[in-house]
Amino acid sequence: MRRVLIFLTTSISFVLISGESSAQLRISGTVFDSSRLYVIPGVKVFSTSGRETVTDSIGAYHIEASRTDSIYFFYAEKNSIRYPVKDMQDPSAFDISMLVNAKNKYKLLKEVRVYSDSYQLDSMENRQQYANVFDNTGARLKTGMNPSTGAAGLDIGSIVQLFQFRRNRQQKSFQQRLIQQEQDSYVDYRFNNQLITRMTGLTGKDLENYKKIYRPTYEFIIASSLVNFYTYILNTSYAFKAQRGIK
Repeated sequence: MRRVLIFLTTSISFVLISGESSAQLRISGTVFDSSRLYVIPGVKVFSTSGRETVTDSIGAYHIEASRTDSIYFFYAEKNSIRYPVKDMQDPSAFDISMLVNAKNKYKLLKEVRVYSDSYQLDSMENRQQYANVFDNTGARLKTGMNPSTGAAGLDIGSIVQLFQFRRNRQQKSFQQRLIQQEQDSYVDYRFNNQLITRMTGLTGKDLENYKKIYRPTYEFIIASSLVNFYTYILNTSYAFKAQRGIK
């Protein structure tokens, strides 16, 4: 009986170990060159169990392997060391670098943080800061209640405010300046150096002169589609280059 129990225990352990070792894992990662800045496409990836694959255009690979396998890489007549699967902390992100230089046109960005457009936030902050100016709709006559007699009458404060024409005009003028400032900021935000240089190739003084001559109005920008706006930049840049003899 004891021998039977020992046999069963050994058999079960063997089955469990065999099942665990034969379970396939998906190993994924990216292959970089020695600088760890540039990815390497076309690297061959092998497992010791006989599977193989190749890194794609951004240096990424995926290969199936068991926990008892190892994987290794081959590129430019060079083999990497063998990496045991069981020692990988995260098989889904197993990146390596090879002792080769492969300066490609593109780099892989490890982490990119995207922030919302700051113009809208600045505009909201501006409106909140000068809420008393933007919310001012002009003086109005108000009725008030006489606390001693209980009779209704005109509010003296509103009468005074109504005749403060100079103050009202100044406040209205300030409101218009704030709105103009917002519109100018929006034009600067859309008609920016980075966009113009990327589309036209203009830099330095040529860029500044172009922006002064062909700066669009706020009304034009908000009424134009993105295609129309980009077409405007291209066409005006062609005219500017022709006038200045810029190739």
